[in-house]
Amino acid sequence: MLGAVIGDIIGSTYEWHNVKTKDFALFPKGSRFTDDTVLSVAVADALLHRDESVLSQTKAYAMWYKQYYRRYPDAGFGQMFSGWAESETLKVQRSFGNGAAMRVCAIGYAMNHLRDIQREVRRSCSYTHRNREARQGAEAVASCVYLARMNASKEEIRNYVEKNYPYRLSRLSDIRQGYVFDSRASYSVPPAIEAFLESDSYEDAIRNAVSIGGDSDTIACMAGGIAQAFYREIPANIRERALGFLDIGLKTTLERFQKEFMENNGAPDCRK
Repeated sequence: MLGAVIGDIIGSTYEWHNVKTKDFALFPKGSRFTDDTVLSVAVADALLHRDESVLSQTKAYAMWYKQYYRRYPDAGFGQMFSGWAESETLKVQRSFGNGAAMRVCAIGYAMNHLRDIQREVRRSCSYTHRNREARQGAEAVASCVYLARMNASKEEIRNYVEKNYPYRLSRLSDIRQGYVFDSRASYSVPPAIEAFLESDSYEDAIRNAVSIGGDSDTIACMAGGIAQAFYREIPANIRERALGFLDIGLKTTLERFQKEFMENNGAPDCRK
């Protein structure tokens, strides 16, 4: 979970000022958490208060999204999501964007079977991203987190993604130069997965993700979530610096989620 949040914070200043190199400052002036972090924590909270009823849990995700939006309305939410979150009713949106995929890291930790991940991702998408492209992107990210924490190799993760989703994962060196901002799930999820696959550490995964350009905070958020599950550790200096950007509410939920779902569950205790 913290791996995704840190990716978001590091990528936040590069979303509109893309870099095409891995040599960049991790926390330059202006770094902050964005809507990626807010909604990732909202999913974690929904899982901490999980209801086995399909209808109840599906509505619960929507209500947690609305609640977290109202806590952090200035976190950089898109206009479409803001309009939905501010509505007094639960309308269905059919966004094909990467917003569903950026927030699902927690599902990859909380579920213990790939079929359960698919079910839970559908619930999490139902009101905001009832769209096949968005759902597939979210399933792919959550499944990668699950496979990584279950000690799957990078080759196994790559093969699973390419077999089960309409993605052909391309080398970063082949796409970096011409890669531009586009928040479509099918455009941003595969490079995020590839950024992890080509890395040799958590930090390297984040540097890979930001170096692509485009929607940097979201790509780094997704790559960071998978990388934490795989590498089992985040460098202490990066972890401590990132925690300084979070308020007590976000940190408390992250700690509760870690204790409930991550400790002794194929993931490290990142508070140590």
